[in-house]
Amino acid sequence: MTLETPSARTAHLGMLLWATLVGLSFPAVGLLSELPPFSLTALRFAIACLGLALLLRRVPGFWPGWRALPWFAAMGLCLAGFFGAMFWAAHHATALSMATLYVTVPLLAYGMGLGLGVERLAWRLPAILALGALGALGLAFAEAQQRGGEWRLGAGEGVFFLGCLCSALYPVLSKRGLNAGRLPASAAVRTFWSLALGGTLIGLAGLTVEPVTRLASMTWRDGLLIVYLGLCSSALTFWLMQRATAVLTPGAITAYGYLVPFVSMLLLFLETPSRLDWVWLPGSVLVVLAIALLLHHDPSPSASPVRSSRER
Repeated sequence: MTLETPSARTAHLGMLLWATLVGLSFPAVGLLSELPPFSLTALRFAIACLGLALLLRRVPGFWPGWRALPWFAAMGLCLAGFFGAMFWAAHHATALSMATLYVTVPLLAYGMGLGLGVERLAWRLPAILALGALGALGLAFAEAQQRGGEWRLGAGEGVFFLGCLCSALYPVLSKRGLNAGRLPASAAVRTFWSLALGGTLIGLAGLTVEPVTRLASMTWRDGLLIVYLGLCSSALTFWLMQRATAVLTPGAITAYGYLVPFVSMLLLFLETPSRLDWVWLPGSVLVVLAIALLLHHDPSPSASPVRSSRER
């Protein structure tokens, strides 16, 4: 199998699909029975890896060389750090606090990308990211106003911010490793190994702190939902992100996270039209404007396609 490097426009469209799939995954997660979250995430990643392995088992270069293993280990650690922090913070921080902190991820990714040489120092992309962050904050506070949430800063918020750092570092490491020729050109191979190592670490954490036997209470509907989440919300979304890494910068990729609350808002209105209110408008306009500007943003020279489309 060879990798066809996507155009910048195709990569942007793929990230629009990414935001839609991630936004749709939240209602699906809400339909699940109460199951141990670390073990559930590890199971999702295992299903994602199984689906990818069936497609990649005969691909030359599927088994990474020794040079790639440290990169995949670091990427897997980023995934484990983010999901671990998110699940722990969910019991120690408010939803508004977590939503507010998460808008820092694209700007964090841009800053880390500058440090590792995969972003260009310029004003336009940071301005777009700041605009999207304001819009996402507007949506978060609109939801908090309707639900009576409040912002606070404590241990839960501190741990979740560490998770945000891990989330921002994942695409930066992917881009840096790809540019340096240390990671395989295939987005699917990169997705498989990062999910495999991340899922292993999350699964080990689950064995340590969770009653894994509660997975035995899973219903057939839970099973179908987990398969859907594993294939669509894990394998496909991370593949779309890795595919976009070939031509977009980490800041541009993570900026599509601003669309996730917008998608969730639209689903909320479909489910409960009575919650439609003008309070949602400012944030929605800013998010849509930021994404529109991002679609017309030319990738920097550091975001040029990988040097070879062959499997390494």
